[in-house]
Amino acid sequence: MRYSFIVTILLFAVMSGEACTNFIVGKKASADGSVICSYSADSYGMFQGLTHYPAAHYAKGTKLPIYDWDTHRYYGEIEQAEETYNVIGNINEWQLTIGETTFGGREEMVDTTGILDYGSLIYITLQRAKTAREAISVMTSLVERYGYNSEGETFTICDPDEAWIMEMMGTGSDRHIEPRRTVWVALRIPDDMICGHANQSRIAHFDMKDKTGSVLYSKNVVSYARKRGWYEGKDADFSFNAAYAAPNFEGRRICDARVWSFFNRYAEGMSRYLPWAEGHAADAEPLPLWVKPKQKVSVADVEAAMRDHFEGTPFSLDSDIGGGVWDMPYRPTPLYFEVDSVEYFNERPVSTQQAGFVFVSQMRSWLPRAVGGCFWFANDDGNMAPFTPVYCCATASPRPYNTPGADGLTFSMDNAFWVQNWVSNMVYPRYSLMFPTLREVRDSLEQAYFAKQPAVEAHALTLSGAERTAYLTAYTAEQADRMLSRWRQLAFHLIVKYNDMASKPDSCGQFLRSPYGLGQTVIRPGFAPRFAKELVRQTGDRYRLPRKDDK
Repeated sequence: MRYSFIVTILLFAVMSGEACTNFIVGKKASADGSVICSYSADSYGMFQGLTHYPAAHYAKGTKLPIYDWDTHRYYGEIEQAEETYNVIGNINEWQLTIGETTFGGREEMVDTTGILDYGSLIYITLQRAKTAREAISVMTSLVERYGYNSEGETFTICDPDEAWIMEMMGTGSDRHIEPRRTVWVALRIPDDMICGHANQSRIAHFDMKDKTGSVLYSKNVVSYARKRGWYEGKDADFSFNAAYAAPNFEGRRICDARVWSFFNRYAEGMSRYLPWAEGHAADAEPLPLWVKPKQKVSVADVEAAMRDHFEGTPFSLDSDIGGGVWDMPYRPTPLYFEVDSVEYFNERPVSTQQAGFVFVSQMRSWLPRAVGGCFWFANDDGNMAPFTPVYCCATASPRPYNTPGADGLTFSMDNAFWVQNWVSNMVYPRYSLMFPTLREVRDSLEQAYFAKQPAVEAHALTLSGAERTAYLTAYTAEQADRMLSRWRQLAFHLIVKYNDMASKPDSCGQFLRSPYGLGQTVIRPGFAPRFAKELVRQTGDRYRLPRKDDK
C-alpha cells in the first residue's frame, strides 16, 4: 500500500482551543454492567450550561434553523422531525449519549457549503434517535443531505447496550470532485473493552467484510482517498487516519498521550505504547483503539480519569518548575511557546482549565430508562468541581446550569459555571496550598451523591411514569442547588483561610480562635520544597544567610 502525505494537514484543533477528551467503557468492562462514557468540552472562552431540549411534536414541513454550536453563526435550515425526544445535556430520554473530539485532518476536506456543524449534529441527533445504531444512521443521513461544515470529528455514541466510536470528515465543497458529502467509519467497541479519543483520529484499519454488524462505513470511504491521490492499495489494507488525518508529533504527544494515560490506569502492558505517546519515534507501535481493563471500571473511576494530570507517568506535570511556587499541575496557554527562536510545548493532560463542562454518562439497560440514565455533570474543569447527578428524564435544566442573565461576559452568583470558576481560579496559582480544601468538599459531595443513589432510584421505581419523571427532575434540581450553595461557602472559606498566602487554622470548616477571641496564629507554608531547591540552584548564594563562622 502507499499513502501520499504531500498535503496540508490542519494543525490539530488543540492549537485553536477546541480540544476535548472522551473515554468509553463497555458494559462488560464496567463495575455495574452499565455502559459509561465521558466528555470534557474544552475551549477557551466557552460558556456552556446544561443544554435542554424538551420532547415535542411538529407539523409536517416545519423547518429547523441551524446555528453553529460554537459561534452561533446562522447556516440555514433543515426539515424538522415530526417527533423529538427529551434531551438534557448530552443524553436523551432513551439514555442515548453522544460526545466528540475534533481532530482536524486535511484542510481541503472541509465542506464550506454544508449546513450542519458537529455540535448541531449531536443535539439534533439526540432529539431524533433512540439507540446508538439509529444515531449513526441519523447523523450520516443528515450530513449526506445537508452537508457537514466542521473539520474531522470523532464521535462517542453510546446507549445502554452498545458503545460506538465514529469518525467523520467532509469531502470538500466541489461536488464535481466527489458527489457524496462525507466519508466516515463507525466501529462498535467490544463490550469487555475500554476506549478513548482526544483530538487525534483513532480509527486505522477496519474489517470491511465484517458480518457481525460491528463495522459500518460510507461507500466512498476508500474510493474518495484514491480519487484524491491519497491512497493506492487494496481495500483490506486501507487505514482511515493514515489517509485522512495521519498522526504526527502533536497528534501523539498532545492528543493520544491522554488516551494512553487512561489506558495506563486500568490496563496492563501499556509501557509498550509509551514510545507512541511520547511522539518522537517514527517506528513506535501505535496505541490500540481499545484495550481490556485489568479490573472492572466504575463511574467513580472514570470521573478520576477525567481529573488526570499524568500523575505517576513520564509526562507528569510535577517534575519541573512550570507549576510555579505551589506545584500547579496546569500550564498557561497557548500549548506552544518560543524562547530564543526555539519552539517548545506544554504537556496537555485530560484535566484542563479551559474546560467549559465535563460529564460522565451512566447508561443501564436493566432499569426503566427514566432511572437508568444518570448523567454526572460538572460545569467547569472536572478536577475542580463535583459531578452532580442529572437524570435523563429531567424535563428542565436546573437553574445553576441555566441561569437567566449569566453568560460568558456576565458573572452571576447564581450560576454554577461562574461560581465554580471563581473558586478554581483562586486555587490554580496556589494549588498545593489550597487544593486539599477544595478536594475535601468536592469528594464529600460526590460520596453523598453515590450514597443516596440506591435509595433515590429505589423510590423512583415505586412511582408511575409521570410521577417518576417529576421526582427525578426535582432531585436533579435539588442536587444542583445544594452543590452551588456549598461551592459559595467554599469560596468564602478559601478567601478567609488562605488570605495573603498564609493559612488560618480551622477544624471541621470552623476557624479556630485564641482564648481572647482573635484568630489563632496563621500558618506560613513558604515555598514548596522542590521550588525552594530550584530557586537556590538558580540564585546561588544571593539569598543565603551568613553563618556565625562566615568570615
